[in-house]
Parts: sequence; structure tokens; C-alpha cells
Amino acid sequence: MLRTHTCGELRIPDIDKTVKLSGWVQRSRDMGGMTFIDLRDRYGITQLVFNMETHSELCKQARKLGREYVIQVEGIVAERSNKNSKMPTGDIEITAEKIVVLNQSKLPPFTIEDDTDGGEELRMKYRYLDLRRNPLRKAMELRHKMAITTRNYLDKQGFFDIETPYLIKSTPEGARDFIVPSRMSSNQFYALPQSPQTFKQLLMVAGYDRYYQIVKCFRDEDLRADRQPEFTQIDCEMAFVEQDDILDMFEGLTRHLFKEVKGVDVDQFPRMEYSDAMKYYGSDKPDIRFDMRFVELNDLAQNKGFAIFDQAELVVGINAVGLADYSRKQLDQLTDFVRKPQIGAKGLVYIKYDADGSFKSSVDKFYNTEDLQTIANRFEAKPGDLILILSGETDKVRKQLGNLRLEMGNRLELRNPNIFAPLWVVDFPLLEWDEENSRFHAMHHPFTSPKQEDIALLESDPAKVRANAYDLVINGVEIGGGSIRIHNRELQKLMFKHLGFTDEEAQAQFGFLMDAFEYGAPPHGGVAFGFDRITSLFGGSDSIRDYIAFPKNNSGRDVMIDTPSQVSQVQLDELMLNIVKFKK
Repeated sequence: MLRTHTCGELRIPDIDKTVKLSGWVQRSRDMGGMTFIDLRDRYGITQLVFNMETHSELCKQARKLGREYVIQVEGIVAERSNKNSKMPTGDIEITAEKIVVLNQSKLPPFTIEDDTDGGEELRMKYRYLDLRRNPLRKAMELRHKMAITTRNYLDKQGFFDIETPYLIKSTPEGARDFIVPSRMSSNQFYALPQSPQTFKQLLMVAGYDRYYQIVKCFRDEDLRADRQPEFTQIDCEMAFVEQDDILDMFEGLTRHLFKEVKGVDVDQFPRMEYSDAMKYYGSDKPDIRFDMRFVELNDLAQNKGFAIFDQAELVVGINAVGLADYSRKQLDQLTDFVRKPQIGAKGLVYIKYDADGSFKSSVDKFYNTEDLQTIANRFEAKPGDLILILSGETDKVRKQLGNLRLEMGNRLELRNPNIFAPLWVVDFPLLEWDEENSRFHAMHHPFTSPKQEDIALLESDPAKVRANAYDLVINGVEIGGGSIRIHNRELQKLMFKHLGFTDEEAQAQFGFLMDAFEYGAPPHGGVAFGFDRITSLFGGSDSIRDYIAFPKNNSGRDVMIDTPSQVSQVQLDELMLNIVKFKK
């Protein structure tokens, strides 16, 4: 071994030991008669000392070392005279007696420090250097611990870790597939899996009643902070279960992760119907760390001569407690916020319930004091509160108010990142209408079972059918979701019919699954957690990139290896792809 200890290991009890350390030069300091070098590996930093009087040649050699040189040093552990309490190894140092340069380094394009001077795109280009920094090392350590803790929990619950294929059949539902041409089958293609959905259902048919994978999945979709074209999920399936069995099992996993990884006890996992989540929070992933629920006002606000409210499908608002002292400038800022294109509201109505019990509003012309008091009572508002109201089409205005609610939660500092509020959202719609294609799509996927009591509505009123589906939400972030699956051929065939498939199309795409259902398919269901997403939540970040070793940028590019990229015409010819030759 090129080292006897790591750079984060040595302490006072190791004094007078002769040791060998290997690592990277973090920084060096020439103090005249002494030279100090901080040597770093992934375990920590240890200070090396070179004395000009006793080891002049060695000291001169040390002064030639640049940042990020890879070296091996041999020396004796000594107690530091000026201890550094901010470093775990800050009580000791190594009196160096020998250096071996294992490899030199060019000057890095940014400093390898916790607070680096490198921009995001530059750090992604040199990701292998960025990964040397302590924040990313901690992120990788957290990801490792999350994976190990997940595996230990599921193993103790009797789950088998079973791999499923990466080269599968392309399906028309869901996000866009990444397509892989087959060289051996002309003009035929594989797809990379968006999830192992059908395979895990087939494993239930096969009798493997508890399955899981921490598995890579692929979706060719637009990117944002919490999305990547390839991502990892904790994918699970169980047979002979009902919805409550699955929710209980994965509440257990979530509690276990919080306890083992963060030392946090999480007790309550309330359940909320999708319809209530949209009605009271304007989102299917509500942040319930704070209240500020929506209050509907149609009966109180309409027919008062204010055309904007009178013509609206829904008038709805929130109570921002204690903000009646907001200035006109601050109220204008809120109006500008809701008018942003990504939110889309046309304006904002406010009612100030001042500390002296009086009212001031942007609609005083249409509402007298008695009207405003009645509205304030509906909100259970107190003197000092600020009521904010939007109006418009029901679905749109709820989403707009949901964004405003989160903004007010931020302003009131109600979204404490150290508080965790999990929630199961249940009873999603089974189908959603696609205006562009004039047909229904599955809100989750086409294998989700409708609620038994709603099956008859598939023929008469498909939009009202509820799914036996559920999402886990923590602090307004969708961590994962799942459903009880269809396990009956006829019901699956009926589902495909309402999704616009002909019998022939359904058989061509999913015949293998429907055929399997005829060989004793048990009732089953499952869940998939976004592993990158839950890890970033535990790490206190909105972006999943820092918790993935080699992520893509917002354009789906890996700027480090410069891909996607062109391939040779020879490769294209082997695949028999009729593509115009690339211009040189």
C-alpha cells in the first residue's frame, strides 16, 4: 500500500508513529525556515511540516510542489503547537522525512475549495476536479448512505433485488423514449426504460412477491433542476397487497431513512385526496409545513358590481397572517410576481385588515366595510392580517394561487428546511384529457387500476374515474408515487380502449403482459421513489445535479465528455440507418 493511514485519520494517540500518507496538495505556505503543506484525500486534510534547518533539500523539494500534485509523504506524527479546532486532524501534523511525487498536475481551472471560484458550466466540464471538493464529496457520501440504508431496510422486509433489462420495447404512453437501433434486426429498435414497470409486474406473476431495484431510468424530456435525462429510482413491487399495505411499508422505509441518515424522527404521514390538494393548495404536491389554505369566495365576492370577480369561474384567496403593514411597493411586487408569464395571473386583489380593526383594499369602490368584514371572517382573519385574492378559470387560478402561497410561505419564513412534513396524496384521477389530441391519457400509466367503485364510470364518465394511485410528497416535493396495478386481462383491455388503442395496437404493444395475466396474476401494486430527488432533499438542495456523480446540463449535454456527439458513417451504415452523411 502507498499509505499506512488516510489524511483524515490521525489523532493525538498517534503521536510519534512513523506513517505514510498519499493524496493531493491542497495548498502550501512558505514561511521562510518552514514550509507547510495541506495534504488532502477524500477522508480529510493533514498538515505536513518541512523544516529548512534539518531537511533543507526536502524543504526545497516541497516548495516546488504545485496545487493538486499527487504525492506520497513519509514522516512522524507530532503534536501541533498552533492547533486548528476546525479540522478533525487539527491537533497533529506530520514532520516530513521523505516525499515521492506520484504525479504532477497542471494548474486547475478553478480552486479546489469549498467556496470555489469556478462557475457551474466550468465545474461540469472538469467534473472530476469538482468531485474533489468537500461539498460534492459529502453529497456522494450521502447518496451512498441512502442506498445502503434503503437496501438494508428492504432486505429485512424480504424484498429481492432483481435486475431488469435496459434494452426494452418502446411504448407510446408517458414521456419520450430514448431509442436504440438494432444492428442485427434491420429497421427495428430498442428503447431505454422509462421505468421497469412491466417487468416488475411480470415478476409478480412469476411469484417473486417482493421485488426492488435501485435502478437507472431514462426519459427524453425537457430538463430542469430536479430532472435529468437519466435518473435513478428506488423501484419496488409487492403482491397480495392493498393500498394501505404499500403505504405502510414505504412510510416505514421513509421513517427509517430519516432516522438512520439524518437522525430525525418523522411520525405523521397524513393522507389527502387529490381533489382536496387542488382545492386547498392548488397543487398535487402541497407543502404542508404551513397552513394558508385556500378560501373560496364566489358567494361573498360576486354580484357586487366588480366585473373581474363577477365574470370569474372561481374567486379564491389566502390569508397572509401579520402582513397588513405591507407597503404599496411590496403589494406592487406581489402583483408583478403573479403576473409573471410562468404564473399567468392578470392581477391581484388585496384586503388589509389593519391592527386598529379598519380595512383598506384595492376594491373599496365595490365593497363596503361590512362586505370586507364578512370576507375577513370567512378567512378567520385577525387585525394585522393581509388577504390576497385571485380570480379566473378554476384550474388556472388554483395553480396561480398555489405559486403565490409558496411565495408568501417563503416571505414569512414558514418553509423551514429543517422541518420535514411528509404527505400521501391519494385518489388521483385515472385519466386526463389531452386537448391537442382529443383523447384521454393515463395520469400515471396505463397499468394503474381504477378504484373498484368507479369502474362503471369508465363507460359513462371517464373523467370522474379515480385511480388507486398515490404520491409521497415531502415539503412540497414529489418524492415518488405508485399504484395498485391492473392484474386482469379484460380490465387492462378496457383501459387500453379508453386510452384510444385498438385491440390490435394493444396486443402489439402490450400483448406479452395481458397474456401473462391469464396465467394466475396475483393482485399487486408498487411504488417508485426518485432516488436523486430524495437524496437532494436530505442534503438540503433544490437541485439533484450535485448528488449525481456525472450529471448532464440543462441542454442534456455532458460537457465533460462532449456528448451527445456524432458517430461515424461506418457505424450508421452498420445500423442500416438512412441518414444524410454529416458535413465535415
